[in-house]
Amino acid sequence: MSEVLSVAQQGEEILKLVAAPVALTEIGSEWFNQLTVAMMATMLERQGVGIAAPQVYVSKRVIIVASRPNLRYPDAPEMDAIIMLNPEILEASNEQVLGQEGCLSVPQQRGDVARAEHIRVRYLNLQGEPCELHLSGFPARIVQHEVDHLNGLLFVDRMDAMQP
Repeated sequence: MSEVLSVAQQGEEILKLVAAPVALTEIGSEWFNQLTVAMMATMLERQGVGIAAPQVYVSKRVIIVASRPNLRYPDAPEMDAIIMLNPEILEASNEQVLGQEGCLSVPQQRGDVARAEHIRVRYLNLQGEPCELHLSGFPARIVQHEVDHLNGLLFVDRMDAMQP
């Protein structure tokens, strides 16, 4: 059984920091592999569809995207979990879609956030190999939400930006 980690909550300093890139020397190390396994266990235990390392008190550019139907997102599409190291959104469509978001770091609150409908993201996989993906809809929303975490933003910051 993998360790389920504590999740940082809104207002904690770690969530406001810009996370450091993952060094190539860290990829494949024992602590790094344990981190990604524990992140996955934490996300699944808490009914999440994504998680970022800063949410578990590690200021590194690591996210997991794992869209699937669950109690929090019953209509989510099913996809295999993807662990992304140093993800970078290369392109985002001008077409924006408003959608409900929640966050493991902001319990009991959900709200509408405008996100790009289509994105192209580049990242390293767990073997350190460069990958690129085109995503649309809910999986694209998850990546944008998690990359925001790496840049010290929460979805509620995006909601505040939408207020007149």
